[in-house]
Amino acid sequence: MLRIGCHLSSSKGFLAMGKEAVKIGANTFQFFTRNPRGGNAKKLDLTDIEAYLKYAKEHGIAQILAHAPYTLNACAKDPGLREFTYNTMCDDLSRLSHIPDAMYNFHPGSHVKQGAEMGIQYISDMLNRINGHGYATCILLETMAGKGTEMGRSFEELRSVIDRVEDSSRLGVCLDTCHVFDGGYDIVCHLEKVLAEFDAVIGLGRLKAVHLNDSKNDLGSHKDRHEKIGEGKIGLGAFHAIVSHPSLKPLPFFLETPNGLDGYQREIALLRGF
Repeated sequence: MLRIGCHLSSSKGFLAMGKEAVKIGANTFQFFTRNPRGGNAKKLDLTDIEAYLKYAKEHGIAQILAHAPYTLNACAKDPGLREFTYNTMCDDLSRLSHIPDAMYNFHPGSHVKQGAEMGIQYISDMLNRINGHGYATCILLETMAGKGTEMGRSFEELRSVIDRVEDSSRLGVCLDTCHVFDGGYDIVCHLEKVLAEFDAVIGLGRLKAVHLNDSKNDLGSHKDRHEKIGEGKIGLGAFHAIVSHPSLKPLPFFLETPNGLDGYQREIALLRGF
């Protein structure tokens, strides 16, 4: 069965998110580990997590995706901001140890005119430090659209980060359809070619999740503006091909489209229909 969900608010806890997911026909979901524009996380509720794990097992919810806040920048010019990113990610990963099948996704960051090479070094250095703690959660680098000095704009940049991580066994990639399209990868007309390039540069074995988002902008725009499925420049036909592709359909898919729960429910039903 297609593993598909959407982004849910974590403010009410894991059990509430699990119930919301089931209500809209999802069997996985994504959530922010804390306020996406802030730094503080709510107190960990182990009773809620225990209840969620029981509910998830009963209802077939699996491989949820925790998303790091947008405030993190692993390759910031300011060493204080890099340390803040490191400490936040360590705290997130420590919390996620209570949810065995969860994965952790983060935006690689922006090198702020220091150059991509320096950005790659800072990101990989931080991941090496994090690995020293022995966290078991799989960490995902997200493909990005390439706004400004944003890192992760190409498969090659992500590969360069992975290559510098001493133990990359728990390191993967989350492919965002809007981001790669805005980044110049033509998943509309040449999906097979894009996946072959991903496999050649990074390896499809590293691909652990997919963010399903249409794009408000044209191919190669480097703008990153999400649209509802089938209402943007990527279009419905491409999403049919993506969720049906033999290399992709075993993966969990996460909607980040501009929707409320009712909109997500319609999109999940649409994509399941494929």
